[in-house]
Amino acid sequence: MKKLVPALIAILLILLIAGGAAGFYLYQKYSYSKEQADLDAYFELGAEEETALLLNHDFLSEKGLLRDGHCYLTLEDVHTYLNDRFYVDRQEGLLLYTLPDQVVSLGLGEIGPDGYTVAFESGKEVYLALDYVKAYSDFNFTVYENPNRAILETEWEETQIATVRKDTDIRYQGGVKSPILRPAKEGERLTILETMENWSRVQTEDGYIGYVENKRLSEAKTQTPVKDTGYEEPDYSGNTRNYKISLAWHQISAESGNSTFPGVVEGVTGINVISPTWFSLYDNEGTVDSFASPAYVEAAHARGLEVWALVDDFTHRADNGVDPGEVLAYTSKRRAVIDILMSEAQRCGFDGINVDFEKISAEGGQDFIQFIRELSVACRQRGLVLSVDNYVPINSNAHYEWREQGVMADYVIIMGYDEHWGGSQDPGSVASLGFVEKGIQKMTELVDPQKVINGIPFYTRIWTTNPAGEVTSQAVGIQAAADYLVNHGVSYEWDEATGQNYAEFETGEGKVQVWLEDEQSIAGKLGVMKQFHLGGVAVWKLGFDEGRKSIWSVIAGFLAD
Repeated sequence: MKKLVPALIAILLILLIAGGAAGFYLYQKYSYSKEQADLDAYFELGAEEETALLLNHDFLSEKGLLRDGHCYLTLEDVHTYLNDRFYVDRQEGLLLYTLPDQVVSLGLGEIGPDGYTVAFESGKEVYLALDYVKAYSDFNFTVYENPNRAILETEWEETQIATVRKDTDIRYQGGVKSPILRPAKEGERLTILETMENWSRVQTEDGYIGYVENKRLSEAKTQTPVKDTGYEEPDYSGNTRNYKISLAWHQISAESGNSTFPGVVEGVTGINVISPTWFSLYDNEGTVDSFASPAYVEAAHARGLEVWALVDDFTHRADNGVDPGEVLAYTSKRRAVIDILMSEAQRCGFDGINVDFEKISAEGGQDFIQFIRELSVACRQRGLVLSVDNYVPINSNAHYEWREQGVMADYVIIMGYDEHWGGSQDPGSVASLGFVEKGIQKMTELVDPQKVINGIPFYTRIWTTNPAGEVTSQAVGIQAAADYLVNHGVSYEWDEATGQNYAEFETGEGKVQVWLEDEQSIAGKLGVMKQFHLGGVAVWKLGFDEGRKSIWSVIAGFLAD
């Protein structure tokens, strides 16, 4: 026995040590860590004013600034997440917001009516106060400090809500060893973002997203938040008509061109609007060249036609170096253009403005749409119809902001032609049926179809490809194209792919190709417009119908349906 005692003692000591080690291991593994998370690191905050942004249930990579008790976001972030109608004129240091009846203007760095700086520049960025943005936008926000964070709410969808059953901690990750973000008191309501076996991912009302043990939570219940932003969408409706529009453009290149009105409308039926090309940007200071004539308007009205005067940005591009970007980037210059147009409307008595700006760069898109907004205010106040011409919508011209045009303007016009244009080395249709349909479908996804007008060509191109493979073309009117084929003894066949009659033949100059516009092709295009319930049709241009006045009966049929 004396020999066994030391051995038993040794074994007991070993067991005690092993048990202690096991207990220590289990304690280390299953005990709750008291480590506090670094909240600046959690919210990814660096500089003192930097503010984390929680949008609905996700943290944004972008940051705001907290200054003098107000949270500021960059203009780009305001546009992306909250409201893209705010406009900054960097040239003249202005922040603008367009309402239906006025343009609200404040200087950058200016103290607003509520006693705080509404917007300021910092480096390359312009920052806007969330308080000011909210006055014109449909969202809620709450700002917290230490650490700085702003919670933005733009969605009010069903959520799962649970309450804390017993005081616990919200942890950075699921697991008792994860650092603590903050305590959660009994009775606190948490939004359940994700439920796992033992833990749930939750969001607190003050902007923390972390994990809580399921055993500390009540059963989740579905809740639909009550939307209460206090915001009412302004009514930007203007002067749309309660009937289909049938517009014909009348190209006028000098004041004397007004005298051609009686001739170009002779035999024309089925139109209710004429748009003379009267106005153009003359220089880069906001001067507008004008051929407008009160007598022309009077004559048009006598025939039951409205007059929507056109203004363009390209007539004086070659001679005066007109760059619409140089004009539209300045609030004072935009106002100068609008003032001239309104003055001419008063003098001449025309019924609307048709904007045909075709030289807008991607960088100038925001300046252009702000011009449309400001012009819409002036037109709305004076009872003028505002229409805007657009290329067939594709990604490369998306900076024309069609959706916003559809809010501000009365009509958004698609120039549904130039699928293949002069100078192209790829002969083809000016406006195939598929091209037209694709453009209409894209536009009506963004704009109310009743506000969309599709333009059709009363012309085609005669294409010649010489033996060296070089391509030339000439634009001719409907009848001139038909006469050209007759004179060459060439027949044509219907091409289902383009929805047009097509002719092809060889000459001494090379291969000639013609995709005809005629009653049949135009009827097809009008059929697509009916299918999409468009607000109207436009024709480029009066004069191209020479010798083929019967074409207007097809247009008249569109109005009658």
